Amino acid sequence: MERGEAYGFSAVMSGTFLLSCLLFAAINRRQRGPYMDEAFHVPQAQAYCHGRFLQWDPMITTLPGLYLASVGVVKPAAWLFGWTGSVVCSAAMLRFINLLFSAGNFYLLYLLLLKIHQKNKAVSGFQRILSTLTLAMFPTLYFFTFLYYTDPGSVFFTLFAYLMCLYGNHKTSALLGFCGFMFRQTNIVWTVFCAGNVVAEKLNEAWKTELQKKKDEKISSRKGSLSDLMRILRFLIKYLISLKNLVTLTALTWPYIILVTVFFVFVFVNDGIVVGDRSSHEACLHFPQLFYFLSFTVFFSFPHLLTPTKIRKFLLSLRKHPVQYSLIAVISLFLIWKFTYVHKYLLSDNRHYTFYVWRKIFQRHELVKYILVPVYMFAGWSFADTLKSKSIFWILMYFVCLLAVTVPQKLLEFRYFILPFLIYRLNIPFPSLYRQLLELAFYIVVNAVTFYLFLNKTFQWPNSDEIQRFMW
Repeated sequence: MERGEAYGFSAVMSGTFLLSCLLFAAINRRQRGPYMDEAFHVPQAQAYCHGRFLQWDPMITTLPGLYLASVGVVKPAAWLFGWTGSVVCSAAMLRFINLLFSAGNFYLLYLLLLKIHQKNKAVSGFQRILSTLTLAMFPTLYFFTFLYYTDPGSVFFTLFAYLMCLYGNHKTSALLGFCGFMFRQTNIVWTVFCAGNVVAEKLNEAWKTELQKKKDEKISSRKGSLSDLMRILRFLIKYLISLKNLVTLTALTWPYIILVTVFFVFVFVNDGIVVGDRSSHEACLHFPQLFYFLSFTVFFSFPHLLTPTKIRKFLLSLRKHPVQYSLIAVISLFLIWKFTYVHKYLLSDNRHYTFYVWRKIFQRHELVKYILVPVYMFAGWSFADTLKSKSIFWILMYFVCLLAVTVPQKLLEFRYFILPFLIYRLNIPFPSLYRQLLELAFYIVVNAVTFYLFLNKTFQWPNSDEIQRFMW
């Protein structure tokens, strides 16, 4: 990092943290007590603060990583500054832990952009800082910076694990992956993703050697065609049935293998992945979740994905490959028909934006979910098109992880999309400065509207005196 870039980064990060602190103070003045899931998280953390580590709220579905981390920060701080009484482990103090995680995420996002795009010398320091600021302001994540939820800490440890993986520190990466798993069990998928990065790199090296041997330029120049995919599939099978290759991959990824083994032992002992209220968190094959994620990504990355050039390219591709797209459309229609699930929370909780998305769009008519298939197809094509700079093995590995983290979820919840979105956004090529500025401006507007609604447009339920607020 050059000196000018270092100064610029420090100034932007400090300024963002200061503005976040001011917003944090405003939110805590308006919402002093626990809200929504905080009603479970805050008392659980306070029990840990008082040393009651065997006490557990059965409504909590995640492991105690958030509470352990909170106690590990708050208790030493209380001793150092002489805090006593209700201020220690109050709702505001616990929320402040997520503000610290948010600052950590800002730094990690910058380091990841620096590492992933290190070969692109055309990217300026200003662009890196701007992209970091944009991703740090990603609305769905940024909102939960100010509440006591697991998301900022979950993202912090997962991004940290990914960074260590990219630098080849796989034991450290697996340890950080374990911390992420303790915040949210589904983060084990991103441990597999880190191991997959190593495997994809080795496969890509072997594939290039294979191409060089055969001197077949067509394969590399037409990446993505059906014949190429069949050749790659045969190569994968041939590579993975080799004992020598398997030993090499195992030697490289053994820390991740141990962690995944621990996860399966946990699932066996716990008789499932959820630790608390299982009735509301049943796993299922909810394939349309992938379509919702793609739509979510297009919405938040529209400066990169929803452009006239991409639309023209998609229509041209549609004209060239009508049979393939027809088959994809039929499969999509079948998946929507047979595998669409509607969670009871989605229909009943009018505090979440997803409630209104479902009511205003999907519940207008039974056919709406099928009519949206062309939108999903464009979203999927545009999504894949922005990743074409990555190797085919990286794309396959990411897609498998994306399916694993979205499809089993019955509830449509935008928070579940945060990590797959960030991983995707970190790995696409740097857009033009104009598109970066447009994206940042869009995020700022969305955040402003979100916080305005949360703070000022309150309402009450019948037969309840509690103030309700709109949120993600």
